[in-house]
Amino acid sequence: MIAHLRGTLLSKRPNQAIVETHGVGYDVAISVPTFTEMPAAGAEVALHIHTHVREDALSLYGFLRLAEKQLFEKLLTVSGIGPKLAITILSGMPADEMVGAIRGGDLARLTRIPGIGKKTAERMVLELRDKLPASGASDSSMSATSASPIEEDVISALVNLGYQRAAADKALLAARGGKAPQSFDVLFREALGTLSK
Repeated sequence: MIAHLRGTLLSKRPNQAIVETHGVGYDVAISVPTFTEMPAAGAEVALHIHTHVREDALSLYGFLRLAEKQLFEKLLTVSGIGPKLAITILSGMPADEMVGAIRGGDLARLTRIPGIGKKTAERMVLELRDKLPASGASDSSMSATSASPIEEDVISALVNLGYQRAAADKALLAARGGKAPQSFDVLFREALGTLSK
């Protein structure tokens, strides 16, 4: 499946982008936050992609930030939320506010998002509350948006090795330790060393 797409941005609208890669134009559904951060048409763009396959369609959902893609995929685990509604949800509230609302059980804020009724909001809180990172815990974890692409790769590699996201964030913070940006290899080894202690 397609997991990442880099190419020329042919056009963009608040819910859609056309990205050309090697002569093929990919129609990608996007959220409003991704749309607002995208460069102008004609520029190069790189998107994290979620490929959704149904028997009658193959759809691509694209995100500039890996954290937004991860939140999108968590939303898909909630019964009653499909990819179109998940994109609408991500467009209706900034990701960090949504994580705070879900963890805090703030149904009033969640039901203000178009397409989210009380029952869906309750399911989101019930099914996702313990699966999302604590927001505002800046001392123990870094916000997903402050991580560079190399740091996101390090976190992803650690999570793929079976470490919890929060532990990977903490290990990366320790490895980074206020030093100048480092290569993937150096950061990964230092973070892994911290987790192995």
